[in-house]
Amino acid sequence: LFLLFASRPPPAQGATQTLAMGESARAASHAGSWYTADGPTLSRELDGFLAAAGKHPQSARALIVPHAGYSYSGPAAAWGYKNINPDGIKRVFLLGPSHHVFLRKCALSRCATYRTPIGDLTIDQAVYAELHATGEFMGMDIDVDENEHSLEMHLPYIVKAFQQRGAALPPLVPILVGALTPQAEAVYGALLAKYLDDPANLFVISSDFCHWGKRFKYTPWEKQHGAVHKAIEELDRVGMRIIESKDPEAFTEYLKKYENTICGRHPIGVFLQALQQCETHMQVVFTRYEQSSACQGYQDSSVSYASAVVF
Repeated sequence: LFLLFASRPPPAQGATQTLAMGESARAASHAGSWYTADGPTLSRELDGFLAAAGKHPQSARALIVPHAGYSYSGPAAAWGYKNINPDGIKRVFLLGPSHHVFLRKCALSRCATYRTPIGDLTIDQAVYAELHATGEFMGMDIDVDENEHSLEMHLPYIVKAFQQRGAALPPLVPILVGALTPQAEAVYGALLAKYLDDPANLFVISSDFCHWGKRFKYTPWEKQHGAVHKAIEELDRVGMRIIESKDPEAFTEYLKKYENTICGRHPIGVFLQALQQCETHMQVVFTRYEQSSACQGYQDSSVSYASAVVF
């Protein structure tokens, strides 16, 4: 939640204006803590999450999905990933927020490969070169890359979604999204709109929803909605309905009004701008909403997880 709560931005250590591609591989640095590092166990766990999830009638062109540890948000994320049809998908764009490093731009990885316990994903260097040529993207050093979980938590699910259907693993376009102004979100949305128009590209937008509790320094409680967890859900669902309306300006105003601690607010903002500026008409439908716990009072805390399908 660094981007939400930092009052004085520190320098963007580990991120630079130049992008020098190497041959390095990003380790699955959160395996063994946020999810199991054992490949067969992880594969079975993801199979179980996907089997239990509901499926939307339409195949996804994009997803909004959570990025917490799998014991918390894995089941909710499956309600998004179950809607991937690998046929015809040639690459996956993955947008996630920066939790640990303050950025005013978006950053691209310097790695050539992203490792997971169940299969590795290669970076699409051709698309990276196109993005870098715009002058709008920074480079991301490997320590920043490996410290960030918002991208990594989606990698095993991406691998599994394609492996389950016997499809080849697609190249990846990971983008770490900084604390952008609404104007900057519009710039990046315009840059990505042409890629969103191409049905060969799948977009995955990484975000959890409300982080409620004293440890998050966020404890609003509209008591007319009942218990805390019900008030949190209503707060989140107001935002979810705005996202479904595909209105980036309304989403910005919602965040200003309620200050909801949606950690992926900027990736979502960029994506809403891309939806607004692309030529393809798409719909956004949230298919699942969960909370890590049902808060009853100020002594409690929770994080909300929601999945949406864009088609």
